[in-house]
Amino acid sequence: MGRLTRTHLVEAIIFLLIVAVFYAYSFEFNQTIEIYRFGATAWPRVVIALLLITTLGNLWFQYKYGSATQATIGQGDDEADFSDPRTIIRMAAILLTPFIFAWLLKPVGIYFSAPFFIATIIWLFGERRWKAILIMTLVIYFVFIGLFLVILNAPLPQGNTSPFYDFSAWILTLNAKLQGL
Repeated sequence: MGRLTRTHLVEAIIFLLIVAVFYAYSFEFNQTIEIYRFGATAWPRVVIALLLITTLGNLWFQYKYGSATQATIGQGDDEADFSDPRTIIRMAAILLTPFIFAWLLKPVGIYFSAPFFIATIIWLFGERRWKAILIMTLVIYFVFIGLFLVILNAPLPQGNTSPFYDFSAWILTLNAKLQGL
């Protein structure tokens, strides 16, 4: 069995069961959609396939190398110091930021709030170089917009407050013009 342990096998079995259950459940909503030729189950099944590939890849890696870990850049040997109030505040901010983002989706919309959310998360995770934050925020935002607007053609929350709704409408108009080319 190579370097596989019982824990590795249990983890793989759990994930394979999740894949099997989700795949079986995907037949419950397998319907055609007139604007999307692959049907309602195409993207959920892609995600299920990616989970299967990841599980099998992880199982192969553990078979070949075991649980050996390598140090990564910026990884220290020290543990988080929870006696420091700044650590607790930072952890709470990281955990609360997605909830604040979700709460703001209805009034503000995703098109306007997503870049601020992305930049905030990057900053909370410790990046302090503003150029790096800006570049990564723009890259992630454009990949996100490209994926959901251009590739998936999926509707996203636009917001219902005037300047934010207008910005979302401008993004959608720009997308419609680009799609028409």
